[in-house]
Amino acid sequence: MPTSQPEAAGPSEDRATPDALLHTRTGTEVSAEDVVLAAGRDLTPRNLEWARRKLESEGPAALEKLLP
Repeated sequence: MPTSQPEAAGPSEDRATPDALLHTRTGTEVSAEDVVLAAGRDLTPRNLEWARRKLESEGPAALEKLLP
């Protein structure tokens, strides 16, 4: 009787994640709220203003720079 091997069915823990799966952009607009949350900050008027300025100066890449 064959036995299943769960190790073969699931992803290996010693394999690297493909680069294409590491990017956060989905083709949608990045909002100030996205930047605030990615920075681990609370959604306050002050933090939203900070995020708006960051988006103005860095564009959507601002979100990529905050995420690992």
